[in-house]
Amino acid sequence: MQNARRTFCLIFSLLLAFAAPATLAQSPPAESAQLHVSSQTQSNGFRLERIPVAGGAELLTIFGTLDGLPAAESQTKEVPLVSVLRDTLNDSNPENDRLRYLWTLTYARPSFGQRIAAAIPFLYSRVGNRSHASGTPPPVIDLASTGRETWNNIFWLALQNILFDPYGLPVKISSRTYRHNLSDYRKAHIVRALAILSLYQDSVKTSNDNVFTPTEMQDIQARLMLTERTMGGIIDDIHLRNFFQKQTIVTRDNAGHNWELLRQRAESEQLYFEPLEMPDGSATHAIVWVAREDLERNVGREFHGRFLNISNPWHDERLKNWDGYTEVRYFDEDNRQVEEGTRGARRVEMIPLALYGLDHPKIPALLVDFRDRLNPKKREMSRRIIQDVTRNILSLSKYGDLPYFLGRTVFDFVTGRRGMDVNQPSRLRTYSQLKLLLSLDNSFNPQFREEIERRLESVSLNPMENDYQVEAQIAREQYRALLDYAQRPEGLPARLDRDRRAEMMPLNHGRAAQTFFRLANVMSFGLYTHCESATPELEARLDLKRRVDYHTRFLREVARSSPRVEIVWNIEDVRRSLRFLSENAALSGAKTADATALIFAHTEDEEAKQLCLNNLYRINNETARSALLRIYREQPVDSRWRALSAEYLRKAVREDQRIAPSDARTILSMVGGGR
Repeated sequence: MQNARRTFCLIFSLLLAFAAPATLAQSPPAESAQLHVSSQTQSNGFRLERIPVAGGAELLTIFGTLDGLPAAESQTKEVPLVSVLRDTLNDSNPENDRLRYLWTLTYARPSFGQRIAAAIPFLYSRVGNRSHASGTPPPVIDLASTGRETWNNIFWLALQNILFDPYGLPVKISSRTYRHNLSDYRKAHIVRALAILSLYQDSVKTSNDNVFTPTEMQDIQARLMLTERTMGGIIDDIHLRNFFQKQTIVTRDNAGHNWELLRQRAESEQLYFEPLEMPDGSATHAIVWVAREDLERNVGREFHGRFLNISNPWHDERLKNWDGYTEVRYFDEDNRQVEEGTRGARRVEMIPLALYGLDHPKIPALLVDFRDRLNPKKREMSRRIIQDVTRNILSLSKYGDLPYFLGRTVFDFVTGRRGMDVNQPSRLRTYSQLKLLLSLDNSFNPQFREEIERRLESVSLNPMENDYQVEAQIAREQYRALLDYAQRPEGLPARLDRDRRAEMMPLNHGRAAQTFFRLANVMSFGLYTHCESATPELEARLDLKRRVDYHTRFLREVARSSPRVEIVWNIEDVRRSLRFLSENAALSGAKTADATALIFAHTEDEEAKQLCLNNLYRINNETARSALLRIYREQPVDSRWRALSAEYLRKAVREDQRIAPSDARTILSMVGGGR
């Protein structure tokens, strides 16, 4: 029995070590004809390439000009960054389009050595780069099936606690460490994808070149943001717009808050604050400098390092004998930076002290300390060490150990309120953004860029990470592999066909069968997915179901957004969706009925109101009957809407439509069911 258990755990350990975070069929690239590029758009350093995929889809790839990277003579500085697969069902109607996979092309499967290092407990360091990418690149997310990933994560967590943890401390620590590093590696590239999509969206907002609709762009970014939430994958699409807007506001508020904290603290300590901007103009990072002339002037001056989190520069002999990177700036009599040659300008030699991330929660995140390489790394390690020791070794939980809960709550409160850069959330987001900024911005002095890069890479705690110059080469290689995968009939077209046939499953089976098939998918870690046999009839039903979902979502957004529909929305668009759903009421559900009832209450348009009542009558479910009955009750006695809703209720009774027993009795007593 013990040998069997060991064998079983060994098999699962191997699966854990070699399984990719998201898998696609892998096979070596095959030679094939060049894909036809159907359209290209260019704007402000970004280009979008649109390539058709057999079977009715298109691969949309955002290229960026990485001016900050050195390029070989045979290469351009343009690098493929993000690819998205859009399933169009082989037509030009956007109503049945569905976004599928998203690839961050710098996201490659870790090498064998990186995987081994990632399983070593308390190894908080990079161990080298992956030299080349091989095989089909893994997507960071399946936009059409985010719920599946959520349930897989929950199942992995249960498996960890049931199978690996009881087997012994070495297996427990190694497996948890590996999964943590794997998750952080993926999160870093999701952050990169978010930044790239935001920059691309900003670059095309003043033109008509954006291939993505506003809804598609918001959905992609919201789904990527939700990957950080435990149950984020099962959030309803209707909430994505609000979630995206709220998160965008929170990010901007954090950046603005940290900007002021850092600027005020730097100026009060007679240091110089300089924001660093992304290509869209948003300030995500900042550098704090000291003037060489101030070092002599402020000898012995007291230094308050709150929010700066660096050592006193006025007592530092290294700065007095500084032979590292410096810049010469010119300032006027009001201490404002001016151009060289400006009348009355004085020359000042500046020494960089530290570089910070501004959109980090609570406080500016120290990323680079130019005098102490280990300073930011120790601060980043502090929270990770606490988590690894308490969870992996001591098996403590805030939800199961009251003394630990109380102590941890007090510690978190003190470190958070006092601006201490210890036990803070991970710098993963701002770290990834800085790597992208260094790639895109060519305004940095090459020597300074190299210095920042060298120090920044030492901050990373993840053995799976690659440096940003290697990532550019990996992105090119992975894009070539992705194009090859898209060309092969047994590659991306075959996977697209399987995905569609899996999407047909709810059209052919009831709730019990659907639950069974989904459970089988989760229990098999996604290895089994039930697929229907594609027929022209099922393909037509799939097309219609997608269009019904499109119009249902539109009406739900209309119903939630405004107390008066025609003021905010084009009422003709609302009527068109109501007509379509009325004609295809058999595929409409409770969500459609709820949205229709709300629109009836929030519009004064006569035609829209009539369409709403007709829609509620044609949707054959209890929710629609209840909504129709509620409208009947709320309308004045002499209202024509009361009379029309009464007529629809009578017809529903005569046609033996689905009605809740309590509602059926009420309908019979109030409006009757006579013929």
